[in-house]
This record gives sequence, C-alpha cells and structure tokens, in this order.
Amino acid sequence: MLKKRLIPVLVHMDNLIVQSINFHRYLPIGKVKIAVEFMQKWDVDEIVILDITATREGRTPDLEMIADVSRKCFVPITIGGGIGNIETIRSVLSAGADKISINSVALSTPDFIRQSAEFFGSQCVVVSMDIKKNSAGTYEVYGDSGSKPTGLDPVEWALKAQELGAGEILLNSIDRDGIKTGYDLQLVRLVSNAVSIPVIACGGVGRMEHFVDGVKKGHASAVAAANIFQYTEHSTIIAKAHLLRAGIDIRLDSLAQYNQFTFDESGRIQKKPDADLEEIWFEHHKKDVI
Repeated sequence: MLKKRLIPVLVHMDNLIVQSINFHRYLPIGKVKIAVEFMQKWDVDEIVILDITATREGRTPDLEMIADVSRKCFVPITIGGGIGNIETIRSVLSAGADKISINSVALSTPDFIRQSAEFFGSQCVVVSMDIKKNSAGTYEVYGDSGSKPTGLDPVEWALKAQELGAGEILLNSIDRDGIKTGYDLQLVRLVSNAVSIPVIACGGVGRMEHFVDGVKKGHASAVAAANIFQYTEHSTIIAKAHLLRAGIDIRLDSLAQYNQFTFDESGRIQKKPDADLEEIWFEHHKKDVI
C-alpha cells in the first residue's frame, strides 16, 4: 500500500499567496518563492501552487515563477490555474513542474483530461474539483473558482475524470474552506470510496488532528491544507508527527525527530516525549535500526 502524503497548497493571486475563506474572501500572506523555500525544508511530500485568477483573467501560468521555485525545490510541484491547452502543459512541465492541476478546462472540455493523460501520462494529471452543498442540500461540483453550479454530482464527475485518464483528484470543499472545522469527511469518503485513483482531501483544516481524520475517516490518499501551514511554526513536521502517532503510514524525513514530539491543546510542540510515540517511531524505523 502506498504511503499517505502531506501536501501544502499555496493559493495565490496577483503574485501573492492568500488565505482563502469560502472561495470569496482573500487575505494576503506573502511571496510564493519564500513559502516554497520554507515548505520544502519542512518535510512535505509535494507542493500544490494554484493561481486562482489566471483562468478568469485569460492568463497562462507564470513560467518564470515556476522555473524560479523549482530550481530550489526538491519535492514534486503541481501547478494549477490558467492551463487550457497541451502546449501550456508542455511549457509548465518544461519550466520545472512535475504535475498540472486542471479544473475549468476539465469541466468545459472533459476530453482534455484524456488528451493530457495521453501526451504526458496519467501520473501528471490532477483534476481539481470544487464542491459545495447546493440549495437542495446535496453536493454539487462548482466551476469558475466555485462561483458557478455545474449540476454535476461529485462522485459521478470523479469517476468520469478517472475513466478519462486523471491520475489524481484534488477534492476541495468550498463550504469548509478557511473555517477551520475540519474536512467534510462525508464528501471525502464518498469520493475516495468510489474511485481507485488517489484522492487529495482539502479544505477546512484547523487542527492537526484533522489530517488524521482525513485519512482514517475520509479514506483520503493524501491530506492537503493551505492556511494552517502559514501560521504555525514547523507546522508540516507537527502534522506528520500527529499522523505517525495515529499509526498512519506516512513518508518521513530522517532529519526530523518525530519521536520527540508531544503536543499541547493548541497542537504546538511540548518538550517531553512519551513512550507511546517513541514505540511507534521505532516500529517505522526498526528495519534501519536492526
């Protein structure tokens, strides 16, 4: 079984990373390049960079920015926003990205998923889905940065994306975005259980325990978040320590001393390790020790 992954999502507009709240309020945080430099040093498995205004403004991805951050980043980078044709994908990958994330073009031209997978391989193609409950109280896929209902059922759309060749699903909850109450576990579980390709859960993380819930209760293959990683020091390492403590098979950086971490009520590090966490760490590393 593949190890679970921890993925920061950097949402940016006007060349600045922003904190997103329900897809309609945005608070500026800082530069993409600086955030990537920090994240890739803090034991993340991948980084997703989403330009949320590129498609609406008719722009293609910033190739100079992609080349700049990829030169110093040693984890896979996924780029989304402004991708509408095969040549743009080719340019993004040539600039240093490892994967592309498509949303609007996948909705308007589903066959573009198949074309992209045929040209570059399914492992390169991530289909991003923005979901919220409609007035009838049922889950619905929304387009145009979460502003337009499509009438599509998330499970049916995920299955269609998989059939056309998508390698992964990035599942975003608009209702949970930025409100810190945790993933919409019912939504994550519905989609994860329906498809055989990896599902990346996103939207709503406010405490480190929410990452554990995304895997154990939502059955996600990877857990992602944006805002929480911008405001808590060493937050990605703390998140992995929580996942490890819960017995989840997560990729580990040998430089991070996960066995030394315990946490206070806010999820921040305390000094004294406990025996249970050390025992879990040993189980994960005993092949290297013995």
